[in-house]
This record gives sequence, structure tokens and C-alpha cells, in this order.
Amino acid sequence: MLWRLIRSGLAPHRRALSVIVVLQLVSTIASLYLPNLNADIIDHGVAKGDTGYIMAVGAVMLAISVVQIAASVYAVYLAARIAMAYGRDTRAAVFHRVGEFSAREVAQFGPPTLISRSTNDVQQIQMVVFMALSMMVGAPIMMVGGVIMALRTDVGLSWLVAVAVPLLAIAVGLILRRMLPQFRIMQTSVDSVNRILREQITGIRVVRAFVRERFEEDRFAQANQSLTGAALSVGRLMSVVFPIVMLILNLSMVAVLWFGAHRIDAGDMQVGALTAYMAYLIQILMSVMMATMMSMMIPRASVSAERIGAVLDTESSVIPPTGSTPEPSTPAQVTFENVEFRYPGAEHSVLSGISFTAEPGRTTAIVGSTGAGKTTLIGLIPRLFDADGGRVVVGGQDVRDVEPARLWAHLGLVPQKPYLFSGTIASNLRYGKPDATDDELWEALRIAQADEFVGALDGGLEAHVAQGGTNVSGGQRQRLAIARAIVRRPDIYLFDDAFSALDTATDARLRAALRPVTREATVIVVAQRVSTIIDADQIVVLEDGEIVGLGRHDELLESCPTYQEIVVSQRAAQEVTTR
Repeated sequence: MLWRLIRSGLAPHRRALSVIVVLQLVSTIASLYLPNLNADIIDHGVAKGDTGYIMAVGAVMLAISVVQIAASVYAVYLAARIAMAYGRDTRAAVFHRVGEFSAREVAQFGPPTLISRSTNDVQQIQMVVFMALSMMVGAPIMMVGGVIMALRTDVGLSWLVAVAVPLLAIAVGLILRRMLPQFRIMQTSVDSVNRILREQITGIRVVRAFVRERFEEDRFAQANQSLTGAALSVGRLMSVVFPIVMLILNLSMVAVLWFGAHRIDAGDMQVGALTAYMAYLIQILMSVMMATMMSMMIPRASVSAERIGAVLDTESSVIPPTGSTPEPSTPAQVTFENVEFRYPGAEHSVLSGISFTAEPGRTTAIVGSTGAGKTTLIGLIPRLFDADGGRVVVGGQDVRDVEPARLWAHLGLVPQKPYLFSGTIASNLRYGKPDATDDELWEALRIAQADEFVGALDGGLEAHVAQGGTNVSGGQRQRLAIARAIVRRPDIYLFDDAFSALDTATDARLRAALRPVTREATVIVVAQRVSTIIDADQIVVLEDGEIVGLGRHDELLESCPTYQEIVVSQRAAQEVTTR
């Protein structure tokens, strides 16, 4: 998976990669040639006292060093640019893939792990790409060239290379084999820490309200300890690698000096050749060490690649239609035809046998107990997920046969949990209509009963909104979400329990202001309060995912026991409240 991701990600940079290979080749050849020149200076310059020869060869060494440095610097520069571009493109690919996911796939992975995979995991692979281009391209060239030059310098000591290199590779390989499981644990622990931290930040009010700070601290400490333990295990293994490398390197140098001295004493080798051979052996072992450093990063990057690949290889269950798609008719009627839906792994269907029609110019309300499937039902219209059976028809077209952008252009959705993005009031409202004028925004705010509090804010429409809308109250956030849908003036309004945070008077004023705007539109309202939907043209009563009542308020009071229970329970609650 790691190789597949890197290969596909680096494909657009073939020309720059070719330049890096050439530069690394030039730099390595220059590095390999320098010890040979140094040996010539010792054997033919220093030994003979020939200062001119020393100066001439020294000048050549200086020129070669300049070329080597220039080639190395530019190669590292290109490697950094390519690695950063690779990280950018991979993050974008993950982001776009997640953007295509339906609610089903998002729930399958979970937001914390999706965040970790698009940040931490991408960074691990990005670092491997950089190290590979800046170090590993030159390492094999250095190793092969070093072996050739060492043999060319003295064949009698070549057995030292044949012993030192395999010994180093085997020792490092055994250590890396133990690292891989720890890297898997580390990445999973990063997910856990992110998940718990995200839950605690989001639910800080709940934590404090129930005085659960200590419990949450212990929960975070446990996840943090798991991550720390895995990191320490990896750190201990990594701390063993470099002493082993340096031990083998130093023992090799001692062996070269010992056996080389005997060859010099026997007249089979010159002093300059011995220094050159030592330099080549160091270069060979250093290339192995660079490969070792790279190898320590590869296992963790492999784990990250598997996690990223799992996201990129997951196809959305909501599949856009191919070819030209029809446009839903206007005004758009919404029809459910024997719809069924079941969440993955669930034993029972959330919705079963759902059939009704929401007509333009009429308000259809959906009520039912908690868990009856109201939000799931309304989520099938914009294809947040697809029905497992039956059809959802909008404007005469099955939603699965319509291009998602065309479908969404007809919808104005106010979700159960209204979410505002960081920015301003105006930028949030223009999510519904990017080219909306200020007058249109104020009109939407007036209808949503939000113009008064927005006008009181510093900056009005340009007032700052924190991420999630946390700097405004729940009722204000809900009204701004309603205004965002109104700005769009869609053919279909979907209000998913969008009035729950409003007091009764504000709720009544808002619904009265909505009537002229939605006169020709299809309005579907999910509500908990009967007072919100008492005037609806059609009320759909859900129980355990099935329709148990369909009609107006008065009709359902006579014919639907479930609806009667809802009305009676709310009246009883109101009586208790007014006492």
C-alpha cells in the first residue's frame, strides 16, 4: 500500500525526480572520487615532498567538493518541494474522498480517525518521501560505488566489506521486525487520544455539569499512557540501532587498520591506499546507516499508508448517476414509495414500508417518539444515505437518478444540530446563496426572527461567528440556520426539529412569517412539539420505523392512538409547568 500511494503521488513529478537522480549521482560520484585524490596526495605528494603536486590535486579536490555541495543542496531542495507537494496532494485526496462519503461511511470510520489519517498519517508518509529522495536515492549508488572503489583500491581487504555489511543489515533487520507491531499500536493510540480529546472539548459543559472531570482525566490518562508506552517501546528499539551501527563501524575501522598495517608492512599496500580504503568503507557503512534510518521510518509509514488507503479505497454508498441526468420538475413534489432503510450491522430496519407524498404548497409534519426514525427519514431526501428498498422521488425523479448538485439545488436543509462555520454572520448565511445581497440576508433574518439580535451585534452582518457558532446561544444558532435555508429560497424546505430551541412565542412568529415565503414550496417539518405542527396540512406519525398515522391534527386525534399519547403527554407536561 505504501509503494502504491507513493508511486501514484509522485507520478506528476517525474521530471523533477529525474533531476534529483542525476544530481544525487553527480554528488555521489564526487564523494567517491575524493578519497582516491586524497590517497594520491599522500602517496605522490606528501611522501615525496612535492608541494606543487599537492596544490594541483588539492585544487581539483576543492572544485569537486564545490560541485558535490551544489548538487547535494539542490537535490535536497527539490526533494523538499516534491515531498511537500506530495503531502498537499494526499491530504487533498483524503479530504475530497471524505467529502464524497455519505453519513454511513463517516459513521463507519468516525471523525477522530479521519482527522488523524488526513494529518498525522499523511505526515508520516510525507517524511518518508523526503528522506527517500534526499538520502535513499544516493545510498545505493554510494554503496555500489564504494564497493567498486574499495575493490579497486585493495582487493585483499575486501572480505571486511563482505562481513561488515551483512552483519549490519541483519542486526538492523531484527530490530525493525519488532518495531512494526509497536507502530500499529502507536497510530491506533493517536486515534484514541484524538477521539477522547475531541469528546471532552465538545462536551465540556456536560462533563462539568455532572462533575466528571476526574473520570475524564483518568480516561484521557489511560489513552495517553497507551500512546506513551508504545512510543517508549519504539524509542527503546531505536536507541539500540545507532550503538549497533557505530559498534560495527568502529570495529570495521579497527580491522582495516590492523590488517591494512600488516599489508603495508609486507609491501602489498601503500599508506594512501589504506586511508582511501578506510574512507570507502565508511561511505559503504554510512550508506547502510542511511538505509537503516529510512527503514526505521518505513514500518510506521506502512501502517499510515494502510490507514490512508482504507479511506481512499472506500467508495461512498451514495453513488452519483452516470451520464446525463434529468432535472427534477418545479415545484418539486416529494414521494416515498415503500421505503426501507437499515444501518450497517443493525438487526432491524430503522424504516420499513414508508409511503406518503409531500406536495408543493403544503406542509407535511413528521412526529414520533425518540428513535422512531424521523431524522433518518428526512436524511433520505438529500441522499445523506440511500434507501435499502423502495424509492424516494423528488420532482418526479428518483433521487438516485439525479446529479447530487442538481438535487441539492432544490433543497433547503436545517439539520437537527444546527452548525455554523467560523467567519461572519454574512458568510454563514451565504452558504445558502453565495451571491445573496445584504438586503436578501436581512430579509431572511427577519423571517427567521433573528434580525433583532443580529442588528444588536457589533458589525451586524459582519459580526464574528466562532467555530460551531459557540459564541451565540442555541436558539440564536437555530434561527441563523433557518435563515441560511431561507436565503436560498428552495423548492423544498426540510426542517429537522429546527424549532426545538425556540420559545413558543418566537416559534409562532417564525412560522407565521414563513407561510408567505413557502406558499409554493414543499415543506417537511420534523418536530417534537405538537404546537409546532398543529396547523400542518399533513402529519405523518412514526413508531418503530413504520407509519402508524397519516392525516391532519383533528383526524389523528380520533384515529391514531400513538398521536393521542403524544398530545396527551405534552398537555400534561404543560399543565405541570403552569402550576
